[in-house]
Amino acid sequence: MFLRIHAALTKHWRAPTINTSMPQQETLTESPNTLIETDFADLKLYARGKVRDLYNVSDQLLLVATDRISAFDHVLGTGIPDKGRVLTQISLFWFRLLESIVPNHLITAKVEEYPKELQHHADALRGRSMLVANAQMFPVECVVRGYISGSGWKDYQATGAVCGIPLPKGLKESDRLPEPLFTPATKSADGEHDQNISFAEMEARVGAQSAAKLRDLSMKIYARASQHAEERGLILADTKFEFGTTPKGIILADEVLTPDSSRYWPRDSYSPGGSQRSFDKQFVRDYLESIKWNKQAPAPSLPADVVEGTRQKYLEAFRLLTGHDRLE
Repeated sequence: MFLRIHAALTKHWRAPTINTSMPQQETLTESPNTLIETDFADLKLYARGKVRDLYNVSDQLLLVATDRISAFDHVLGTGIPDKGRVLTQISLFWFRLLESIVPNHLITAKVEEYPKELQHHADALRGRSMLVANAQMFPVECVVRGYISGSGWKDYQATGAVCGIPLPKGLKESDRLPEPLFTPATKSADGEHDQNISFAEMEARVGAQSAAKLRDLSMKIYARASQHAEERGLILADTKFEFGTTPKGIILADEVLTPDSSRYWPRDSYSPGGSQRSFDKQFVRDYLESIKWNKQAPAPSLPADVVEGTRQKYLEAFRLLTGHDRLE
């Protein structure tokens, strides 16, 4: 049973009508159609998250990354072209790079290798989907912080610690931490808000042996990913992983080290003492703050310049991390 996906498998919602026909490949400067929601009536929908639609395919799962975007715990009515393909293809890149550290849930992302019943959906699935093993997920998120930012910075300002871990006095916002911190989290009952927990609570939830293994794997992955990001001119400030188990043991699952699950900063403009430029939803958050949205439903739509600015940030992250200039 695939218990929980990072995208928060929340209640179903209805999205605007979409066009699912997409070109097989284009350069990063071209703008394809936007996929807001899939509707494969011949397949069994397992769950619909904030970003991903999941379908049962025999004893496996089909993960489809749409172009939906969420902010402040709400899915917006406007999608970001290419976003789902960027998330999928960055994850695939990392799965390959990290497989010597930990196996992952990927079976194949090649549409031509999908089961026969999926072939007539090939155009909609190409480049934005993965066929994965159906894993038993650990009910925790494995967060690693290498720099003090976001909620960690707020916690430090209030308590002098991050998630109960004491830190030296005098740190500035966005400072590099003396050493990376492992700060697990779980989801609240509504599936929308991350809740920080202590390592002791993580041990109580998943067992001491599994907790230690997940912590060690997370720290090893972060070290390898940070090294690669540094080589590509990026700082990996923090990230979160999800793991599951299959008969083969512990595997890395869901998305991994994407701009949705990680905080990346350009190395050449890094300057501690304030917030940093990032490769995530900042364009969207800034716009929503500027219009003084009350962060209640219904979520507003986005203007074209915010959509394109956000799209370009995702594409830039893809190009820098993978070294590729073309999306599949």
